[in-house]
Amino acid sequence: MELKTVDRDIRVAYEKNFKDYKDTVPHLFHHNAIVALANGVEAKIGSVTSRFEHFHEWKRLAEDEPGVVDMETLLKGVCDKANFIDLVENFILFDDSTGATKKILARNHQSLGVNRAIEAVRDRKNRNGKLGVFWHTQGAGKSYSMVLFTQKVHRKLGGNFTFLVLTDRDDLDTQIYKTFAGCGVVDNDRDPCRASSGENLSRLLALQKTHIFSLIHKFNREVEPNQPYSERGDIIVITDEAHRTQYGTLALNMRNALPNASYIGFTGTPLFSDDEITKRVFGDYVSTYDFQRAVEDKATVPLYYYARGDKLGISVGDLNERIAAKLEELETADIDVAQRLEQELKRDYHIITADKRLDQVARDFMDHYSETWETGKAMLVCIDKITCVKMYNLIARYWEKRIAELTAELAEIKDEQEEQYRERQIAWMRETRMAVVVSEEQGEVDKFRKWDLDITPHRRLIKDGMDLP
Repeated sequence: MELKTVDRDIRVAYEKNFKDYKDTVPHLFHHNAIVALANGVEAKIGSVTSRFEHFHEWKRLAEDEPGVVDMETLLKGVCDKANFIDLVENFILFDDSTGATKKILARNHQSLGVNRAIEAVRDRKNRNGKLGVFWHTQGAGKSYSMVLFTQKVHRKLGGNFTFLVLTDRDDLDTQIYKTFAGCGVVDNDRDPCRASSGENLSRLLALQKTHIFSLIHKFNREVEPNQPYSERGDIIVITDEAHRTQYGTLALNMRNALPNASYIGFTGTPLFSDDEITKRVFGDYVSTYDFQRAVEDKATVPLYYYARGDKLGISVGDLNERIAAKLEELETADIDVAQRLEQELKRDYHIITADKRLDQVARDFMDHYSETWETGKAMLVCIDKITCVKMYNLIARYWEKRIAELTAELAEIKDEQEEQYRERQIAWMRETRMAVVVSEEQGEVDKFRKWDLDITPHRRLIKDGMDLP
């Protein structure tokens, strides 16, 4: 603990003291578990590898309490004997997935949430295997919470549990596996744990492994209720983005394959209030850490909505009547109404991705972001991968054009302060980097080539980061 007087900012404790200790007497920290910085009012904790920005406050002693930022809350939450031993034993990870080992200390909401999930596992028989939904908003460290959860179950409740970690996308499966692997929990090369097929998944489940990673699509073989993959009661299925993956034939096959398993859903988005199917599978929330609380805790940045966009004109005056007539027609037809409506609405794709409209959106984005250039980062979400690359090309073109225009205008500016402002803006625009971030798929080079687009430089940037500052 590095303690300062009440009139000193706790950053001083980090910059002037802690960093100096690490340089001059690094051996003192070989066995250090937790680092606390405080000034009698404020307090934060982190690990020996944490940057100051990664030190966090301890605001709550229980999940449903309002947050209180002060040193007393941290001392009660961290230095209570039972809590302290729990943190040291169960809530520290070492992650070397980026090449340099980082010591990860769980944040307040992670320890509270994981402990609630642990209690659900203890009570799984009374819960009929419904361990609940673990809803922690985006940016709250959901993957690390999964690792902490499985490790504490093995450490405190017994090592025979098998965790089946399910996702519905290849990139998510890889991301979560890499988190577990980076923390030294699994190694697919030495001890295979990633299902390559439905048949391979059934074999892995029979081997009583500690962790198995799979897409739910691997449950693609029909399973008879009397011929399960495993009847063990110590299998826990962790479903990422729970509300997306528990419907349909694949989910039914999974439950027939694992009739005695318990289920917990991890998600970064809240469930709809009328989502009875998710509640029927997983039960109610076991832990919640919503977006507003994450913003208050500075675990994520605020989100603001500013209505902008290109208006689409409708050339048909009787649109409502035509929609009503089409719905009536579908209701009386002997077809799947939802499927037919989906097919009808696909026609909108050509309107949304029309070249003229994309060009207008790109101009608007460039104008808005270059004018509000001091406000930070931006993310543009597109309807599909092809449109992402199209928008990148359009915005990049207008971005360079705007830089040229501002540079030409410099000679006409009479006010010195305005000139300084414009020069900073131009410098910022030149330093700004754009990147296309899309998941990889087979045959993507040829797919983009058909649209006269090249995905290879974007894929190279995603994998190697060679052009990033």
